Amino acid sequence: MKKKCLIVDDEPLACKLLSNYLGKRGGFDVVAECSDPIKALDVLRSQKVDIMFLDIQMPQMTGIEFLKSLKHPPQVIITTAYTEYALEGFELDVVDYLLKPITFERFIRAVNKYLKISQQHESVSGRQTACCTVGGAFIFVKENKKVLKLPLRDILYIEGLSEYVKIYTSRKNIVTKASMTSMEEKLFDNDFMRIHKSYIVSLNKMEAFTTNSIEIAGRKLPVGRSYKNRLSEVLQGNGSFTVN
Repeated sequence: MKKKCLIVDDEPLACKLLSNYLGKRGGFDVVAECSDPIKALDVLRSQKVDIMFLDIQMPQMTGIEFLKSLKHPPQVIITTAYTEYALEGFELDVVDYLLKPITFERFIRAVNKYLKISQQHESVSGRQTACCTVGGAFIFVKENKKVLKLPLRDILYIEGLSEYVKIYTSRKNIVTKASMTSMEEKLFDNDFMRIHKSYIVSLNKMEAFTTNSIEIAGRKLPVGRSYKNRLSEVLQGNGSFTVN
């Protein structure tokens, strides 16, 4: 099934370039090209959008302001000629940040990154509610010069730290060299879920949650904007999670 795309840019040539790139890549359907955020909002309200290509400098409001105003935004790839918005963009959990002029090679890298994230989200959502017995499962992690056997039942949550991750457990905290993506793959189908680009949590260890945060072991962890819908679907579709 083709992914539904929305292009938001006040420059017609920029819209045309992205549309051509998407057609050349294949697997995407451009549902609309909007010259300003107000028109884009109408599209988002009327139909499903999987990925939005969003310019920064536009009339009426900036792309950043528009993104902040959305309660449940789709995945977003920012497209702009300005580098100064990169940090703010990534703080809003965007997939990627493309600087104009955008080459096809760089565009493909961003799209492939989005597809990988999308596939991971779909895998988590599509897993069966009756998972394997967490109490009998474990992973191996390297700490300094030792390899530790870590029971999944002990893991509270995991925090991404650049090239490392910090694993918070009921016994101790472990820092190991790994990516969040690799940890997500290891924990797949075991009641763990990525809720933010920097956090993976054990759903069984939740003490409380809101639309913006999850509380585990007395600490509130933020829920990324692009993860909110998926988290809501999982929690609403599974009333069998037990808080340990």
